[in-house]
This record gives sequence, C-alpha cells and structure tokens, in this order.
Amino acid sequence: MNLDDIRQNIDKIDRDLLDLLSRRADLVHEVGVVKKRDGLQIYAPEREESLLRRLIEMNQGRLPEKSIRAIYREIMSAALALEDDLTIAYLGPEGTWTHQAAIKKFGHSVNYSAQPNFSDVFDQVARRAASYGVVPIENSTEGAVSHTLDLFVDSPLHICAQILLRIENGLMAAIPREEIKTLYSHPQVFGQCRAWILRNFPNADLVEVSSTTKAAQIAKDQAHQGAAALGGPLAAEMYGLTLLEESIQDRATNTTRFLVIGEKPCPPTGKDRTSILFAIHDRPGSLVKALQAFDQFHINMSKIESRPSKRKDWEYIFYVDLSGHCDDPKVAEALEELGKHCSLVKLLGSYPDAGE
Repeated sequence: MNLDDIRQNIDKIDRDLLDLLSRRADLVHEVGVVKKRDGLQIYAPEREESLLRRLIEMNQGRLPEKSIRAIYREIMSAALALEDDLTIAYLGPEGTWTHQAAIKKFGHSVNYSAQPNFSDVFDQVARRAASYGVVPIENSTEGAVSHTLDLFVDSPLHICAQILLRIENGLMAAIPREEIKTLYSHPQVFGQCRAWILRNFPNADLVEVSSTTKAAQIAKDQAHQGAAALGGPLAAEMYGLTLLEESIQDRATNTTRFLVIGEKPCPPTGKDRTSILFAIHDRPGSLVKALQAFDQFHINMSKIESRPSKRKDWEYIFYVDLSGHCDDPKVAEALEELGKHCSLVKLLGSYPDAGE
C-alpha cells in the first residue's frame, strides 16, 4: 500500500469517527435531559472513572493507557459542555498548576473561573456560581496544603474526585542566566527545588509570590533588574520567557494531588478513597482509642495530618484518608466506632481512588 492509499484510509476512518462522535453527542444530550429532569448532577466522577477503566481493559491496539485517558478526557469534556454550561473554579491565575490539573480532569470544552485564593474557590461552589472547584491538597515533596485542610472544617462541600499531576518546574527568564539576581516563585515551588537553588543560585534573593504565573509576570516586567522565575512551561509560554532549564525539582517523581469539590457525594466505584476529619476528647489515650477503630475493622489509613482547630488553644483536628467508600459496611462500622471517642467526626467525601 502506497502513501496515498494509507492517507485515504485514514481520511475514511476520520469520517467514520466524526459520525460516531456526533451520534454519541446526541445520546449525551439525551442523558443531560434525563439528569435535569430527575435532579441528578451532571458530572458523575464514578461513571467517568469506570468508563475509563473499561476502555483500558478493552484496548487491544497500540494506544497506551495515557493516550486513551487523554483522548477520552476531551470527548467527555465536550459531552459535559453539551449536557450543561459547566463552570470550574480553580486557584488562579490562568496558567497555574491548579489550572492545568483542572484541565486534566475536565478538558478544554468547559468554562473555567480563576479565583484569587482558596476560600474563594470554596465560596464560588457553595454559592453555585461554579459547578465544581479544584484545589491542591498535598505535594509528594512538601506535604499537605494547610489552607485547603482548614477550609474543610466549616465547608458543606464534598470531595468528589482527585487529580494526580506530575509537577516539573523550570527556570524561566527574559535575560541570560548570568544576569539573574532574584528568583520569584510560589513557596511550594521553592520547597520542591531547594537543593537545585542551593547548587545553582546560592546568592540569589528568593521572593515568594502567590503563584508561578505571577512569578513569570514579574520576571517579564522586572527583567532589567535581574528577575527570573521558577514554574511550569505554560507560565513561560504565556509571558514569552525563555525556559533556561527544565525539570529542576529535587525529586523526579514530584507530584501534587488536587481535589475536586462539589455539592453532592459520589457513589461507590469499587476502588474508592474516603477522607474524614475528627477532633478527639481532651483526655488521656483518646487519640490511640480513636485510631484503633480503623485497626479493629482492618481499614487502611493512607494519610493522617493534624491542624490547630482555631477554636480552642491546643486543640487539634486530624485529617485522615481511608481505603474504601463510606457506604462499605466495614468503613461505616469503623466510622461509627470512631465517633465514640471523638468530639467531632466529619465525612469530607468518598471518591474514586484514581491514579491518573
């Protein structure tokens, strides 16, 4: 078969694909009509993840799992846009890692709303000005994002999905490397690149800013003063900066976990994670007795963090991630037992334990 014949076959397949996608879109529209009639939420993370798992299991061709997820992410994004005018609030500005995580989960076809801080993301979703919100919760190098944890105490919102995003920071500037005097970035990025900074710019001034996008803007505007930024390639592209060095994070596997927050809980998928918070009574052995509830019912804890309650001096709230869904009998029993030893137990959400 010559090149022209191969291209003609590709063109035919493209026509067939477009026809199938149009037929799929018609069915998606019908799904949206039914969901609105029955008062169901438009975005269903449990359905999304089960669909992706099934497609990956069915795959007999050359496409790797990563490619299948990327292709169907955009197909499902277009479907969401057809079903409803979906808006996703995220910690801005445009071009941040949180923005990129939101796009990874929801694709390019939905609407995005950049928010100046964590509390505004929560507020936009709670007021229904946004359908869902995306916020960072922890980084594999720097640990938990405390601002996000604190907001869950009083928020009525649920965690309905998670996003794992590999973070690769770079050095960007509008000046030559030898002219750099000051580095701008988000404090988490400085933490992720600490060893690299000490090796390469031990005498540079480090200035923390609200986002890597803001850092890139300053590097552009104050280049004549020796400014440079650390952040992702999208920020460099947005402000026309040269990426002087890529992948400068201290750990090659540097990953940030983001949460999708919404109004309604997520049904079980068979492979789920549950997040809770609890406060213990101020008496000896309370924490040990509380944690024994998970051991008693053989529930695996994958994460535990403590934060000051901000309601009473020296009172702490504990944040825990568990394997399983809150509707699973053993998880439900463990949570009931936990409540016997705590002054507060709050279910933040059960959601697909996806590793994408």
